[in-house]
Amino acid sequence: MQIKYNKIGKGYNQTRKADKYLTEILLSLLNPQSGKLYLDIGCGTGNYTHEFQQRGYNFIGIDPSETMLTKAKDRNNLIDWRVGTAENTQLESNTIDGIIGSLTIHHWKNISEAFKELFRVLKPNCSLVIFTSTQEQMHGYWLNEYFPKMLEDSINQMPKHQHILDALQLSGFSIDTSEKYFIKPDLEDKFLYCGKQNPQLYFDKTIRNGISSFSDLSNKIEVEQGLQKLKKDIDTNHINTIIKNYENDLGDYLFMVAKK
Repeated sequence: MQIKYNKIGKGYNQTRKADKYLTEILLSLLNPQSGKLYLDIGCGTGNYTHEFQQRGYNFIGIDPSETMLTKAKDRNNLIDWRVGTAENTQLESNTIDGIIGSLTIHHWKNISEAFKELFRVLKPNCSLVIFTSTQEQMHGYWLNEYFPKMLEDSINQMPKHQHILDALQLSGFSIDTSEKYFIKPDLEDKFLYCGKQNPQLYFDKTIRNGISSFSDLSNKIEVEQGLQKLKKDIDTNHINTIIKNYENDLGDYLFMVAKK
């Protein structure tokens, strides 16, 4: 995974911009305070970390990809950027006042060990805020119609909702709140399901290159064939039927707050 993100990190910032709405939700759930120290785990190129810092909050950004962190440093050298993983942050125990993990837990090698590590570095009575999708939600993406093997691989990489809950509780966390997120038409961060309401987005190679599932060369043939099928369905308006068939109330992604 580090190799993959070292590769796509070069053009990542072109399409993976911090979305204003998601930024506000993450901060409202974390409720940070000036003068305290927070962690953005799996920060990537630091787009959200940068936005948090611009609002006056002190964050450490940790990511395993040096390529990603180089981009982060180029944009904002006032933030403490560090190479590390969720399983091994190399931070002192009980030193962090809150943690945000956005679209990252599916890249962790061991989710149970990661939550134990985050619990260790977090101060008592502080929060871990997660933004993720679940296997159950991803089965509801209409992308399954066009890229079934790609989605199958992505779904298998994503922890089930109950697995997340169990791993959090076994690590010592208590579950505080959870909130469904449905893709908005004006989403600025072009992650996997960004084209839910605008399928044309997936024809933009720059957008696909910023999404690990699409950029994986093992999916190249299926992506090409799926895009051809998608174009045909858009031209005939059959895409509207496909999208309607996949409508559900599970949410597209999920915010979760856990307390130490």
